[in-house]
Amino acid sequence: MNDFIIGPLPLWAEILTGLFAVLGAAFAAIGSFGLVRLPNFFRRIHAPTLGATVGVWCITIAMIVYFSVQGFSLFLHAILIVLFIALTAPITTIFLMRAALFRERQKGGDVPPQAKSG
Repeated sequence: MNDFIIGPLPLWAEILTGLFAVLGAAFAAIGSFGLVRLPNFFRRIHAPTLGATVGVWCITIAMIVYFSVQGFSLFLHAILIVLFIALTAPITTIFLMRAALFRERQKGGDVPPQAKSG
C-alpha cells in the first residue's frame, strides 16, 4: 500500500518551495544572459556555469522541502542530482575551454602559448 499522500502543503512549505524554485530559475536565467552580453567565449563560459550550478542547488532545495513535507520523511535523493552536476560541470567546462584555446591558437589569436612538454 502506498503511504504517499498527495494533498495541500502547509503555507510555510508552499512559500519556501515557491521561493527556492523561482530563485533557482532566476539564477539560471541571469546566468544565461552572460552568453549574449559578454564579448568572447572565454568570458561567456563562466556566467552560465555559475548560474546553472546555483540554480540547480535552489531547485534541489525546493524539491527536498516539497517531497519531505509531502511524504512525511526526509527526501535526500535529490542531492544526487546536484552531486552529478557538480562532478560533470567542471569536466565539461575544461573540454570546452581546451577546444576554444585550440581554435583560437589555430587562428593566431592572443591566448597563452601551449605548454612545452619534455
